[in-house]
Amino acid sequence: GGATGPGLFSFLPCTDEIRVVDMRTITFDVPPQEILTRDSVTVAVDAVVFYRVQDAVSAVCNIDDVKTSTRLLAQTTLRNMLGTKTLAEILGQREEISDAMQQVLDTATDPWGVKVERVEVKDVRLPQNLQRAMAAEAEAHREARAKVIAAEGELSASKA
Repeated sequence: GGATGPGLFSFLPCTDEIRVVDMRTITFDVPPQEILTRDSVTVAVDAVVFYRVQDAVSAVCNIDDVKTSTRLLAQTTLRNMLGTKTLAEILGQREEISDAMQQVLDTATDPWGVKVERVEVKDVRLPQNLQRAMAAEAEAHREARAKVIAAEGELSASKA
């Protein structure tokens, strides 16, 4: 019994069990999660997680299914972390959110023999009505700024 590396090895078919553990870096997409932000905006966010098994014995003995457990943990961590942020923070601090999420996942999966190498927040999708409202607000801001510039130009022209 015990863990063996690559190569030839012997085992007793009736008493020993072989579990093959892939120790290469594995990636998976976190499916889009509907998240209610701290400022009550619903956004759909998805991410990519890169991880690898560092300790095969822990991955086999301490948890039933490493892949599924890591995937579910990543989904809940994404929802929990982004639920405490405002929309502006999510849009502006994606790298910081990714780094914090990677540290939380790595700490949680350490007893399983898993090392989370990287987490990337891929896409933040806003509802269509919010996109239209933000575009209208930006257009109104540009128009107001144009009127101020035109008024300043007329004022300086009248003084000359």
